[in-house]
Amino acid sequence: MPGSRCPRPALPILRWLPRYSRAWLPLDLLAGLAVGLTAVPQALAYAELAGLPLQYGLYSSFMGCFVYCFLGTAKDVTLGPTAIMSLLVSSYAFHEPVYAVLLAFLSGCIQLAMGLLHLGFLLDFISCPVIKGFTSAASITISFNQIKNILGLQGIPRQFFLQVYETLRRIGETRAGDAVLGLTCLAALAGLRAMKSHLPRAAPAEPLVVRISYLVVWISATARNALVVLFAGLVAYSFQVMGSQPFRLTGSIPQGLPALRPPRFSLAAPNGTVPFLSMVQDMGVGLAVVPLMGLLETIAIAKAFASQNGYRIDPNQELLALGVANVLGSFVSSYPITGSFGRTAVNAQSGVCTPAGGLVTGALVLLSLAYLTSLFYYIPKAALAAVIISAVVPMFDAGIFRTLWRVKRLDLVPLCVTFLLCFWEIQYGIVAGVLLSAILLLYSIARPPIKVSEGAVLLVQPGSSLHFPAVEHLRGAVCSRALAAASPPRSVILDCCHISSIDYTVVLGLAELLQELRRHGLSLAFCGLKDPVLQVLLSADLEGFQHFPSWEEAAQGRGAELGDNRAEPFTSTAESTGLIQ
Repeated sequence: MPGSRCPRPALPILRWLPRYSRAWLPLDLLAGLAVGLTAVPQALAYAELAGLPLQYGLYSSFMGCFVYCFLGTAKDVTLGPTAIMSLLVSSYAFHEPVYAVLLAFLSGCIQLAMGLLHLGFLLDFISCPVIKGFTSAASITISFNQIKNILGLQGIPRQFFLQVYETLRRIGETRAGDAVLGLTCLAALAGLRAMKSHLPRAAPAEPLVVRISYLVVWISATARNALVVLFAGLVAYSFQVMGSQPFRLTGSIPQGLPALRPPRFSLAAPNGTVPFLSMVQDMGVGLAVVPLMGLLETIAIAKAFASQNGYRIDPNQELLALGVANVLGSFVSSYPITGSFGRTAVNAQSGVCTPAGGLVTGALVLLSLAYLTSLFYYIPKAALAAVIISAVVPMFDAGIFRTLWRVKRLDLVPLCVTFLLCFWEIQYGIVAGVLLSAILLLYSIARPPIKVSEGAVLLVQPGSSLHFPAVEHLRGAVCSRALAAASPPRSVILDCCHISSIDYTVVLGLAELLQELRRHGLSLAFCGLKDPVLQVLLSADLEGFQHFPSWEEAAQGRGAELGDNRAEPFTSTAESTGLIQ
């Protein structure tokens, strides 16, 4: 039909695949390789952080790439294990792979349900101060968790405060080889990161040598994790050949692809079998925290890069993509995954054109599992610790404290509570921060600002919509001024220009306010009512209800009733304005 629009394909891949350009292919290949070279060493490091055998990091790194290619709506986003998610898995999977894989399956089911029911708006109730408090605390927790590997210490507890105490107490047991290598790797990663951030882009008109030099430096800085791990592995292998080994090594990793099988819903234990319900009870609040934080990371990253690159995403489709990735990932022994900011940044900076770059990244991880795991034996743990610390240090946002102090100091309360409690237990910090944010939100609803202008009649103007917790506050504000002993009783005009909705409790409160003022021989007039609010009040059939288009007309009506010269109630000499909260 002429002028009609074709329906948008339900499967996101069908929105870009039919118009795929041959010119996009080399850029997608380059981006996929760059992300893959970052993903493989990070996968090993994050598995260590999660307290799982290192192969589980690789098992978790390819399914998300494949799924997102078909279901994702942001060309830059890459799914896989992250530092935050690994920290959560460490807390709720008890370093047991069966728990971690089941957690991925259940998290995926919850995320899928939220996507299908369009419940992504629930994430909007997790405020920015709570997120910043959590990520900043996680940055410190994760970094200090890796200090033991940098120093070559063993037997350090995982609880943060005990970890700090034991590390400082046993710092004299530091292994010199691990410390030197770890600090060297950290310095190299920091230098390569700084080099990339200050690298000027080579113009096409530059000589070939300049452009090739730029490409070499760019690839080195982008694949810095792989280069540092490769360098550390070669150093460790050289010492092994010479008959000495000053480093703690990763050790053997099973070679081959993971078996395709459903997650296990029970766990064999020395004293019997742990049934499914007991495993769910053990994971407890983690079944809410893990899927929600996964969704939060993915959508925040997708929105950030979409706005930066000028395209739009579908948040509910992102929920579905993440849910499917976690559910299918659990069939290949993956632990919960989410969007990775670091790898997404690499993807975007590499010039990726479509989500097809994820196919290359996933294939590279599979090749590593199939053929390269024997080489991972010689990777020092200090090098992997350096990779993790380098990835999480930028997550600490010291400026947020100063910013909130300038913008709204009350927001420092959920920020600081979340930040401090996350050092004790992650779930306590997040739950406490969300509850505090909710209390502050509810308080602003229950105590909206009310502007009161004095004059022959009282002009009362609520600053926002009225909901049932605020009706007693409004009645108190009106009665305290209209019936004040220090001044003669005055009728009231309620300016409702900022009120877009009211509920039944508010209607009852307004009816009681009308009756109370009538008992004192006063009246209450409404002005500036929006159509939905006016229809509700007319339907309620309030006794004595009057409304005017504007407060000026309402004031004139009240002046006529008073029968004197006070038809202009708000004069420059008589007016005083107060703001009640």
